[in-house]
Amino acid sequence: MSRVLQIHPANPQPRLIARAVERLRAGDVIVYPTDSSYALGCQLGDKAAAERIRHIRQTDRHHNFTLVCRDLSEIATYAKVDNQRFRLLKATTPGPFTFILQATHEVPRRLQHPRRKTVGIRVPDNTIVRALLTELGEPIMSCTLILPGDEWPLSDPEEIEERVSSEVDWIIDGGPGLHEPTTVLDLTGDAPQLIREGLGNARPFL
Repeated sequence: MSRVLQIHPANPQPRLIARAVERLRAGDVIVYPTDSSYALGCQLGDKAAAERIRHIRQTDRHHNFTLVCRDLSEIATYAKVDNQRFRLLKATTPGPFTFILQATHEVPRRLQHPRRKTVGIRVPDNTIVRALLTELGEPIMSCTLILPGDEWPLSDPEEIEERVSSEVDWIIDGGPGLHEPTTVLDLTGDAPQLIREGLGNARPFL
């Protein structure tokens, strides 16, 4: 049975943020709010925790995780970003976008697309997540909390507790979230390619 941390969405309590980060480092799987829906997360490179998330989502080992980053400077550690891509990232972060970029050697191989060597990167506009990332000092390995058979991600903390409390270690309750996923943009080609249209309307950038 998971434990619930009720963290203030505008003024996250430092004690609770530190506790959540401590548990991430210990190998726990958490549910946390973003600027779109809630997400599942674990420490970067934690193979056992990643397998637990795949089990919850019922995805195979080829399912790509997203690295949820603190800011643009952290993105550059894990993804190859030239001037053109940097300008687009600067214009859209923080926000409800996920970007597909070429991975650097800092990204564990099992987190990269097996053929294209790409990685998903995200910088959410959410106070709780930013506090977690600042305390953690590295990205959270993450994916959207959408359960098998569901059409939309989970965003209500009470429903989340009811449906996944037996499968995760901690649930961060930051209040109701949104039900739509992020917009996904593939930035590996000469021009951005819209993969999925969600909360972030990408069309002005295409």
